[in-house]
Amino acid sequence: MDLILSFLNNFIILLNAMSIYIILGLFVAGILKQIIPDTFVSSHLGKDSTSSVIKATLFGIPLPVCSCSVIPLAQGLRKEGASKGSVQSFLISTPITGVDSILATYSLFGFVFTTFRIISSVIIAISVGLVQNFIQKHDNLEENTTNFSSECNSNCDSSNSKKNFSFKGVFKYGYGTLFNDMAKALLIGLLLGSIFVTFTPREYTEILFKHQFLTYFVVMIFSMPLYTCATASLPIAAAFMFQGMSPGAVFIFLTAGPATSAVTMSVVYKMLGKTSLLIYLIVIAILALLFGYIYDTFFKELSLLTISNDTDHINIFNIIASIAMMLLIFYHLLKDKLVKKESCCSNSNENCNTQFKNLSSSENRLSNDTKSTLKKSNNFQANKFRSKLNKNDTSM
Repeated sequence: MDLILSFLNNFIILLNAMSIYIILGLFVAGILKQIIPDTFVSSHLGKDSTSSVIKATLFGIPLPVCSCSVIPLAQGLRKEGASKGSVQSFLISTPITGVDSILATYSLFGFVFTTFRIISSVIIAISVGLVQNFIQKHDNLEENTTNFSSECNSNCDSSNSKKNFSFKGVFKYGYGTLFNDMAKALLIGLLLGSIFVTFTPREYTEILFKHQFLTYFVVMIFSMPLYTCATASLPIAAAFMFQGMSPGAVFIFLTAGPATSAVTMSVVYKMLGKTSLLIYLIVIAILALLFGYIYDTFFKELSLLTISNDTDHINIFNIIASIAMMLLIFYHLLKDKLVKKESCCSNSNENCNTQFKNLSSSENRLSNDTKSTLKKSNNFQANKFRSKLNKNDTSM
C-alpha cells in the first residue's frame, strides 16, 4: 500500500511540474502554426549544401512539430528536392527545439540545462548535415538537377497562398493535432518515470551511475532504439536524475532517444540509404557523448531539478493544468475507440434500414404478385362460366 501511495505521489509531482508548461507550449505552438506558412522551410532551402543545412536546422526551431509528426515533413522536404544533409538536420533540430519541448525542459531542469540542450542540439544537427553532404556530395548534385524543375513549380505555386489567423485553428492544432501525436507517449513517460523512482532502490542505481563513462555508453545503447518523444522522454530523464544519474548522462538520453528512435532510423534508411543512416547514428553518438562529458565537467554542480516535493509550492494553476492535461490525454486515447463504436453502430443502423427497405419492397412485390395471380384466376373462372352459358344457349 505504501508503494502504491508513493507511486501516485511521484506521478503527481512529475505531472504538476510539467503540465502548465506543456499546456502553454501547445498554445504557443498553435499560434506559430497559424503564423508560419506550411511551405516555410521548403521554400527557403537553397542549393548550397552548407546554407541549406543551416537553414533547415534554424527554420526547424520555431516549427511546432513533435518527434512523431516531423517524419512526414522530412519526407516531404526530400521529395521537394532538399539535400540529404538538410533533411537529417531538420529531423534532429525540429522536435528537440520545439517550443513545447523547450518549456517542458525548463520546467524540470532549469534555465542552464535548457539553454545547453538547445545550443548543443543545433550544433549536432548542423554537424550531421554537413558531414552527410560532404561524404555524399555527388549524390546531392545529381538529385538537385533532377528535382529542380519540380521543386520550383511546387514552391512557386504554394508560396503565394496565405492563410488567415484563426483562434479555433490554434486550439485545434495545439490541443488536437499536436497533442494527439504525443498523448500516448507522454502518459507512458509519466508512468515509467514514476515507476522507476518508486520501485528502483537508489542504492542499486548509484552503483551504475557512479561510473561516469560506463553510464554514458549504457544510456546511449538503451536510448537509441527507444521510441520516445522529445517531450515525453523528460519525466523519464527526471526520474533518472532523481536516482543519481549525472546531468551529462541525462543529456545523452534526451538527445539520442528522440533523434535515433527505431522509427526514425527505419525512415532514414528507406529514404536516404544505408550510408546516410550510418552517418546519422555515428555523428549523433559521438557528439552526444562529447556534450554530455562537457556538461558534467563544467556545469555538473549547478542545481538542475526544479521539482519540489513541497505541496505549498503547488498553486491552483498547476492543479488546473494537470487536470486539463490528463483529460486531454484520456480524450485522445479513447477518441478513436469511441469513433469506431459510433461508426459500427451507424453502419449497423444503415444495414438494418437497408434490410428493412429490401424486406418491405419484397413484401410489396409479393402482394402485387398475389393480386395479379388472383385477378388472373378470377378472370379465368369468369371466362369459363361465360363459355358454359354460351354452350347452353346454343343447345337450347
